Amino acid sequence: MGQFAKLGSDMVSLWSKYGGTYMGGIYRTLVLATIGTVIGCLIGFVCGIVQTIPVYKNDSPVKKVILKVVQIILRIYVEVFRGTPMILQAVFIYYGLPYFSNNTIQFDGKWLVSIIVVSINTGAYMTESMRGGIISVDTGQTEGAMAIGMTHFQTMTSVVLPQAIRNIMPQIGNNFIINVKDTSVMFIIGFTDFFAVHKSVVGATFTYFPSAAIEMIGYLTMTLLASWLLRLLEKKMDGKSDYELVAVDQLTLPAGVYHVDSQKAEKDLNPDERAALLKEREKAAEGGKEVR
Repeated sequence: MGQFAKLGSDMVSLWSKYGGTYMGGIYRTLVLATIGTVIGCLIGFVCGIVQTIPVYKNDSPVKKVILKVVQIILRIYVEVFRGTPMILQAVFIYYGLPYFSNNTIQFDGKWLVSIIVVSINTGAYMTESMRGGIISVDTGQTEGAMAIGMTHFQTMTSVVLPQAIRNIMPQIGNNFIINVKDTSVMFIIGFTDFFAVHKSVVGATFTYFPSAAIEMIGYLTMTLLASWLLRLLEKKMDGKSDYELVAVDQLTLPAGVYHVDSQKAEKDLNPDERAALLKEREKAAEGGKEVR
């Protein structure tokens, strides 16, 4: 217990002296992770959609060749950036581009390179997640949309993507949490995120473990808060548990609208309740009233 008390005392001492520095690192970590995740998701959405564009027999050979070449390039991009560490990607972009261009391409700002690296790395993972989300949507919905004359673009934007995005929301949240932690590798190019602040504080005070404990609590707080907010977003996207069905087809009830309660589904009714409900529907159908 004495060691825990000493650890707490050292952490309080460090925070009282370097609290502003730690908070600055937390701010830069969250901003970089958020921007990188948003841009990476956009990259993944576009690449995932391109990878799932269907090719039909009556399509022109030019379209088939161009689409095949683009999909091969996207596959190489995904495999390279999923198969190499982010820290090496930062090194290759920050130091490699000036090396191969004889210093004609140089980066003055660490922010730009950090955002580029996190974004393209996230985009590689989100490409596969988006492709999986699109595939997970029942093909009958796509066929139905095509049957009523919708184009592939209309089908994707109005039918498939809304469902696919909901399906991959957990993966989006997972990538954001990973980015919060993986920004720590950007110290290799001099970006002062939360982990880089820890290294600078340790260099000034030689209190490695108390500073590491502050880092652990800080990262855990950020990831837990992000998980909570993302679960709220998922719940919001699910909508209400109760919904309304609108009868517009001649083969459905002419009553107009009737209410469906997910907590009291028709299948859960006993025989007497079901018979009463059917009788009520028959009366409503005759009178043109709503059944609830």
